[in-house]
Amino acid sequence: MIDSVDERHGKVCVSTAAALRLQTGCRRMWLERSDEHPSSPGGGVTPCPTSGGERGGSAQRDADGRSTTPNGGGGRCPAVELTFTQMSQHGPHTNDLPRAGGHTQTISVTIDPIRTIALRKIYHSGRREVRAVDGVDLAVDEGQFFGLLGPNGAGKSTIIGMLTTRVLPTSGVAQVYGVDVVSSPARVKQLLGVATQANTLDRSLTVAENLEFHCRYYGIRAREARRRARELLEQFHLMERADAMVSHLSGGMAQRLMVARALAHRPPVLFLDEPTSGIDPQSRINLWDILRDLHKNGQTILLTTHYMEEADALCERVAIIDHGRILADNSPDELKRSIGTDAVLTVLYDGDAAAIARGLEGFPGLRRVEQDGSTLRLVTADTGDVIGRLVELGTAAGRQVRNVTSIPPSLESVFLTLTGREYRE
Repeated sequence: MIDSVDERHGKVCVSTAAALRLQTGCRRMWLERSDEHPSSPGGGVTPCPTSGGERGGSAQRDADGRSTTPNGGGGRCPAVELTFTQMSQHGPHTNDLPRAGGHTQTISVTIDPIRTIALRKIYHSGRREVRAVDGVDLAVDEGQFFGLLGPNGAGKSTIIGMLTTRVLPTSGVAQVYGVDVVSSPARVKQLLGVATQANTLDRSLTVAENLEFHCRYYGIRAREARRRARELLEQFHLMERADAMVSHLSGGMAQRLMVARALAHRPPVLFLDEPTSGIDPQSRINLWDILRDLHKNGQTILLTTHYMEEADALCERVAIIDHGRILADNSPDELKRSIGTDAVLTVLYDGDAAAIARGLEGFPGLRRVEQDGSTLRLVTADTGDVIGRLVELGTAAGRQVRNVTSIPPSLESVFLTLTGREYRE
């Protein structure tokens, strides 16, 4: 039932079976304590003390809206309370109640909103094996805005497909609030909302009807569905287009409507698969503002995007994936400090730069050199020293520098350092 106990940090790791039993409202469980292993006490499980399964209190956040409290605050309660009772040396068996005189300690059990363990998806094309996702471990905290970044074909959409029950994993574990996506897909769908890159709106319905019908699909009564639709129309600035057919919406409006629809049944987890792809800058910024408000109110969000500035602006934590594997997982600022301390330097010569690229081999501080005709791209820790060397090599090769641009350390430079610059289809 209980995998491990960390009393110093007040955290208990529970198995999938335990998480499922907790979610179905099990009121009391007694666990046998081993005298040889004091960290495995006996005790009971009680649900989170807030009413209706909703989380009590609100999150504390910094000026940018990023969570400064454990698990983010707001939304649904992911935790239950475990009361551990230390018993005598000849304590009761598993089914007994604790005896008088025992020492009681209460700590909380946190069930991650999103959790994957050694998750894999393998496709077969003839004799060739394609590992779209290859052993991914992820744990997204309650109320966290989490970004999943990677080149085309890296495995981002496949991971979201598995977590949202649309793609069957080959092996490993994928859970939403402790509910397994393979064994309980219907229950998982009740816990999440999904907004994809492709337009999946019902074109035979109006804007308001798309929201109302979605609510009805999730068992919400007609009056409440209409009220919820009006609330979302106001929140997403679509009230003026409530009676318009969705085929008449701009790309930005349609994308806002898809996010609104994904939230109609108030899911604790929201998946956004490249939600701003192909929309104009004004619509993108407008959607960012809406997503920031959702995050401030405690919504757990998993975002995939190709826009590095988007992930940097919105996400508390970012994982960079390539070839189906996680290459880095941390806050954007920490990633920039630990990996992206180098600048990306682009140098344009007046002729072919192959000889100059060869001359840079072994130069101190250079992490990567890429040559494309007359252009050199370098990832370097010290732009000053390398620029002097570039001028010397250019002069020796009879080439003059036409232009030099430098990109300071950023999430984009982290991404390029980890995944490279080769073109991906």
